[in-house]
Amino acid sequence: MRLSTLAMAAVIALATSTAALASPYGTWTRPSNGTKVEFYECGGKLCAKVLSSKNKDSVGKVIVSGAAKTGDNTWKGNLLNTEDGQTYAGIITLEGPKALSLKGCVLGGVICTGETWTR
Repeated sequence: MRLSTLAMAAVIALATSTAALASPYGTWTRPSNGTKVEFYECGGKLCAKVLSSKNKDSVGKVIVSGAAKTGDNTWKGNLLNTEDGQTYAGIITLEGPKALSLKGCVLGGVICTGETWTR
């Protein structure tokens, strides 16, 4: 019984530390349209710009500029939606080494929509 409890604790610790060890920095792909975006550190905050897209006008645009870290794997800041040209209050959550959730919100965060990007 004690051994199985220790084994379970080790599995839980490993699973929770995986996202903590992962980094949001690097290239991520938006699954809905294949856009590739580079996330990088900017002045101690999280920024992102479009590397490639079917919409050539979007390439080079900064879509996240200075999202502040608000938790172990969470950042909040403005997100530019290149499809509609609108900027939304955003929540970025690193869900694991290969999963980054981006949500854009309106009405003070009451209504949010987004998707999980992959490496």
